[in-house]
Amino acid sequence: MRALVDGQDDLTVVGEASDAHSAEQLVAAVRPDVVLMDLNLGRGPGGVEVTARLRALPEPPQVLVLTTYDTEADILSAIDAGASGYLLKDAPPEDLFRAIRGTARGEVVLAPAVTARLVKRAGSPGPVLTEREVEILNLLATGQSNRELAKRLFVSEATVKSHLSHIYTKLKVETRAAAVARAIEQHIIRPPAS
Repeated sequence: MRALVDGQDDLTVVGEASDAHSAEQLVAAVRPDVVLMDLNLGRGPGGVEVTARLRALPEPPQVLVLTTYDTEADILSAIDAGASGYLLKDAPPEDLFRAIRGTARGEVVLAPAVTARLVKRAGSPGPVLTEREVEILNLLATGQSNRELAKRLFVSEATVKSHLSHIYTKLKVETRAAAVARAIEQHIIRPPAS
């Protein structure tokens, strides 16, 4: 990636970081115009949280998410955190260069597949889940019980049951497994890591 970007006359890689902490330190020291952000940063805070932190700086860099994840939850979370662009890692190099340049100019840059998904979502009469409902679906996908969900979310089991009822209604399913399967099928959440 570094060789690709550095091969462009008008683009220069000024640093690389392998985790959230080093990314934040590097951005503070180097003050880049654009940060290419993966959503999966290994242990510690993920790319969405780091994006929000970087965008909260007094002189924030533009953030272009470059990832393999293309679920609605991932896309919307990154954009809500302040990302100016969202590109998939399988994009051709020319698209990456165009995206970096556009992001540096303050333009919103979205991969065609991401744009199509957002347009489809906006025009779809399908379910619109709340952020909490998506969070619960992600936890359901890991096999957590209502009691475990309640403890993790700092709510009562009755509140968890209420959220589940709303999720089932919106996704038109009757079971936890069906809700997770439908959410994965509709790219609302990612399949759990094996």
